[in-house]
Amino acid sequence: MSFEEEWGAATRLNGLPNDPGRWSPGVDLSVKQDHLGAIGHAAYELHGRLAKDGNHARMDSYEAATALSGHAFRTGSALTTVQETWGFQLRTLLHAVAHISNHLDYSVASHAKDDAEVSASLSVSKISEYFT
Repeated sequence: MSFEEEWGAATRLNGLPNDPGRWSPGVDLSVKQDHLGAIGHAAYELHGRLAKDGNHARMDSYEAATALSGHAFRTGSALTTVQETWGFQLRTLLHAVAHISNHLDYSVASHAKDDAEVSASLSVSKISEYFT
């Protein structure tokens, strides 16, 4: 067996099994709008909780870092670094969750609008059949 064959077998790069229960070629991904709405709502709630609880210990950490640094403890600067890193990661996570929530809300609204337009155009085309 060649290296490429062994590597392909080990990492399954040669393809997926044709299991209709899991995946079939030519089948599109489908999702229901209520599922998107539920995920978007969960992301919105998560954003609210993160914004509130993510900064819970910010002031206490800042005061502890200041006090430790004031007494020449090196852990004061380390705690400041931890606090700054936590703040950066929290902001990054908040932006990501907000992006997910906003995108899913937009997707649901956009698809609902598209469905309404398609429905209206189909209704009009049926009516026009009777006038010709």
